[in-house]
Amino acid sequence: MSKGLSVHSEIGTLRKVMLHRPGEELLNLVPDELPHFLFDDIPYLEVAQQEHDTFAQVLRDQGVEVVYLEHLVAEALDAAGSRDEFCTRWLEESGLRGKRTRAAVREFMDSIEDTEAFVCKCIAGVRANEVDLPIEAGSRLADHIRPGQGGEVSLLVDPMPNAYFTRDPFAVVGHGVCLNHMYSDVRNRETLLGQFLFRDHPHYCDTPLWYHRNSAFHMEGGDILNLSAKCLAIGISQRTQASAIDTLAQHILWERQDLSEIDSILAFNIPVSRAFMHLDTVFTQIDIDKFTIHPGIMGTLQVFELSRGSHPGSVRIVEHNDTLEHILAHALGLDSVTLVECGGGDPVAAAREQWNDGSNTLAVAPGRICVYQRNNVTNEALYKAGLDLLVVPSSELSRGRGGPRCMSMPFERDEVIQ
Repeated sequence: MSKGLSVHSEIGTLRKVMLHRPGEELLNLVPDELPHFLFDDIPYLEVAQQEHDTFAQVLRDQGVEVVYLEHLVAEALDAAGSRDEFCTRWLEESGLRGKRTRAAVREFMDSIEDTEAFVCKCIAGVRANEVDLPIEAGSRLADHIRPGQGGEVSLLVDPMPNAYFTRDPFAVVGHGVCLNHMYSDVRNRETLLGQFLFRDHPHYCDTPLWYHRNSAFHMEGGDILNLSAKCLAIGISQRTQASAIDTLAQHILWERQDLSEIDSILAFNIPVSRAFMHLDTVFTQIDIDKFTIHPGIMGTLQVFELSRGSHPGSVRIVEHNDTLEHILAHALGLDSVTLVECGGGDPVAAAREQWNDGSNTLAVAPGRICVYQRNNVTNEALYKAGLDLLVVPSSELSRGRGGPRCMSMPFERDEVIQ
């Protein structure tokens, strides 16, 4: 395993990527709790794992080293001897109330000998029937009613069912990481895994942090795109606040400028809706001069360019109102770019396939992209535009509302030579 991080684009040949194979956390999804967990349906775990294994193998067949979140975190905890500290923090953020219940869950978690199995259980959540909850003399009636009886919820610790979307909890930018503060509490717990990974893993413990999970403002990795070594695109969206971008700009342009190569940030003001959840559901780069896009983003956009001001600590902000085509071409130093519409110009197909992440693609090299099989209209448009498609099945994975880009966090890419 090579050391360190290096990502300066969305399309440079992919050398290493981090995934999370869906696990028992999907078995702890129940219909009544789907909105809480940001799901619209319950994936069938066995098929979702088969599809994810196919996705991973497609990447390996392209020469990509595939590493797994659960394995890296386990290595970090073992290397630093920080499993106890992690478990304490995990329990603090679990929402558990009552000393007896917390102690019982802690005893159960400590009984898991293998560290990777322990990490997977932290992601999967804990059911009441897995834990011995003692009833003491003088206890209340409520103590005798176990969760899961009398209509009560059977989960003591919520699962992290979105964990297979590894793009969002943190984002690699250059040689550093944005360790994000997520939009929802149910997903913010995922960033604890990243905190210990980038603090304790021997290969990544020196990684500079451009953003911190304890920030007051939320930001997610799906809104962060590396347009070049010097230019970052970020969406002002349902999941990322403008104030978070202000905070990031201070860190990456000034406070950590000795370690950062970024000199400009383009903040795209996109609609606040589920269809425009993240910037990478609106457009993704697929070649040096090509992007796949949501047709709803056509027309004039409001984009703010942030760069270093004239005196230390100041940030210059310039507003641009222009088309996506012109903004991207200017940012990349190109005369023009080609935009390939999700749905191939058919509004019905566009709405359907955007729902299944037709614009959310993962480039493994310039012009070679990973896409979902079910988006056949968009895929045909991409073929016609000259793209080389790596097609993966997605009948169950797509139920989580995320595509190949959402499911992957590049750790290393080659530099792009234009």
